[in-house]
Amino acid sequence: MKRRYSLPLYIALGLLALLLVLHLTLPYLVRDYLNDKLADMGDYRGQVADVDLAWWRGAYQINGLQIVKVDGDVPVPLLDAPAIDLAVSWHALWYDHGVVARVLFESPELNFVDGGERPEDTQTGAGVDWRAQLEKLLPITLDEIRVVNGRITFRNFTSQPPVDLQASDVNASLYNLTNVADEHGERVARFEGHALLLDHAPLEATAVFDPFENFEDFEFRVRATDVELRRLNDFSGAYGKFDFNAGSGDIVIEATADEGVLSGYIKPLLRNVDVFNWRQDVQAEDKSLFRSIWEALVGGSETLLKNQQKNQFATRVELSGSVRDQDVSPFQAFIAILRNGFVQAFNARYENAPPEQ
Repeated sequence: MKRRYSLPLYIALGLLALLLVLHLTLPYLVRDYLNDKLADMGDYRGQVADVDLAWWRGAYQINGLQIVKVDGDVPVPLLDAPAIDLAVSWHALWYDHGVVARVLFESPELNFVDGGERPEDTQTGAGVDWRAQLEKLLPITLDEIRVVNGRITFRNFTSQPPVDLQASDVNASLYNLTNVADEHGERVARFEGHALLLDHAPLEATAVFDPFENFEDFEFRVRATDVELRRLNDFSGAYGKFDFNAGSGDIVIEATADEGVLSGYIKPLLRNVDVFNWRQDVQAEDKSLFRSIWEALVGGSETLLKNQQKNQFATRVELSGSVRDQDVSPFQAFIAILRNGFVQAFNARYENAPPEQ
């Protein structure tokens, strides 16, 4: 009898010991596997600091993921994600009889960079199939990607002045990243997000697109309200050669791409705008006379064209072009058109380029 019961006991203890060894060693094996997969991503490479496993809920957490550009001189990573939680959706498994996963990014930072005259210093994330890279982390259908307390930046380190635009408190969800078509033969992913532009102005964005197309068919909408215009001075100074002394505004963008052909508009509504100030802009030592004259022209024309009764000024800049370009990716082409549209939104009334400092 003693020998009869001792064998199952030894087997059970052996299984427990094996599970303990797997629990202790598997996170390191998974981390090394991920680092090997993320080491070669084309124009970018990634690295993971640590991995934690949660067996009881079918999930694991990636800690300290950074993705950086390989070539060029870009001082910030494309993505800095302190914690990413990847888990199987038990609801989908139980009710839909399918294995899908949900991904949660906690406090990530996404950095886009305009390198100016040095394309190798431009950082947009183009040149990588990001859906394929995410599938390396969890190679099953992704039902939802959530971002909590994130940050998105747009920077130009070489412009005068340097540009640093930020959207903080980013909370967003991306749904239906699937390769399965619906009853109409379509695959439609959906994005919804809210944030604070420049740490104060409410911003909301929505988008629909085919996750398996090369960014050539999509609908995109974004709106920011009550933006303090002085906080845009690094952007307007670098790209428009003027800055704001006072005022606020709302900005609405709608863009649609159909088989690579882009259409849409940027519409700013500016209130109580003050662009030119003699003491600040002429007597200041760090501004040239030609720069001050340009700002006076901007300010004067704004006064003539604004609604005097409401003390507000509105314009509309059309977005058009093709996101199919042999030299750049569709996403890069869209960003370029969008950036040019922003400049025109404030300077569309002038045909000649502004004077240099």
